[in-house]
Amino acid sequence: MPRIIIRTEDAPAPIGPYNQAVLANDTLYISGQICIDPATGNLHNDSLQDETHQCMRNLKAVLAAAGMDFGHVVKTTIFLTDMHRFGEVNEVYGQYFSDDPPARETVQVAALPKFVNVEISMVAVK
Repeated sequence: MPRIIIRTEDAPAPIGPYNQAVLANDTLYISGQICIDPATGNLHNDSLQDETHQCMRNLKAVLAAAGMDFGHVVKTTIFLTDMHRFGEVNEVYGQYFSDDPPARETVQVAALPKFVNVEISMVAVK
């Protein structure tokens, strides 16, 4: 099976031994994105809504680098440090999927990289 590594400067560079995304056949596996602003390398975390929007902008950039958009997304995973704040994340997330949103799970975790509050990963299909 051919694997194509997807890289873009419009999303943060990986902070560990992984790629932004891997395209295998017609399926794109996007690594979890946190609220790093790719232009500055700084966290965009003034609020949970800001964090979530930055995650989604980063994911959008990786999708675009693979010739896709949110309409190609079939599955997402949201990692959240406080499930009591699920509604805040869900409100922002929903703005990116107007019709027929993908399958999704949201899980609470003890901590995330750089101690942010939310991380989102995606699977998309051409």
